[in-house]
Amino acid sequence: MTLRFVDRLRDLVDGVEVILSDIWGVVHNGIEAFPEACAALHSYRKHGGTVILITNAPRPADSVQRQLRKLGVADDTYDAIVSSGDLTRHYVADHPGRKVFWLGPERDGSIYRGLDLELSPLQGADYIVCTGLLDDETESAEDYRPMMREALARKLTLICANPDIVVERGDRLIYCAGAIAELYRELGGEVIYYGKPHRPIYERAIALAAEHGGHEIRLDRVLAIGDSVRTDLAGAHGFGIDCLFVTRGIHSEEFEGTDQLDPVSIKELFGHPPRALTRELKW
Repeated sequence: MTLRFVDRLRDLVDGVEVILSDIWGVVHNGIEAFPEACAALHSYRKHGGTVILITNAPRPADSVQRQLRKLGVADDTYDAIVSSGDLTRHYVADHPGRKVFWLGPERDGSIYRGLDLELSPLQGADYIVCTGLLDDETESAEDYRPMMREALARKLTLICANPDIVVERGDRLIYCAGAIAELYRELGGEVIYYGKPHRPIYERAIALAAEHGGHEIRLDRVLAIGDSVRTDLAGAHGFGIDCLFVTRGIHSEEFEGTDQLDPVSIKELFGHPPRALTRELKW
């Protein structure tokens, strides 16, 4: 078993009709956009391909788009955005009249925009929506162990609006909602995850690609791009599509100075290997 390293996206997209690209770690690092990655996706679109951005951001797609614009990612980089925040909103809308304990920073408040719901303290809530840590600059999931024990005692379901454990912010890794959700699950709590690596976000992305192209999309003509083994690679494999793995992201230390991998390393790092590796996305 060998893994192919590629320098250019154009060397991998012959026969690929749709790209499902991760955002954070591939298109930007939370502080600034990666110009060459944006140019690569734009060039792919100019050659007739469809780009759907799929993200575990716990916010609606239009809020994600506003953030992308602020970071310098042009609208013509992609055709549509699917976010875990949108999928979480559907859950909340489908459970009217129930009280929600919201665990997350104020910046994620747009996830509730236009929804008819009542926010409640944990003691009176019917379920939890977790969009992240209250202060992801200083906290970790362990800071929430007492709270999760209290939630477990009340047998509350936790809706995880971002299954990522960590993401890049500049040159640092910060914890996400997935870290708290995993802690709650390990304690014995019930967790419902929206976002990668779970199927609903891929199903929605393929549906949007089909709408854009005007025809059904064959999965063997779809390529996922991402930088997380746990979400991007596992999600692509579980959905039955190939993945281009970007090594500059959250696993960058594991790939430092590496341009070849032996079969044992491939299995240890990936389990199910990607179609190819690239240091960073370029056309």
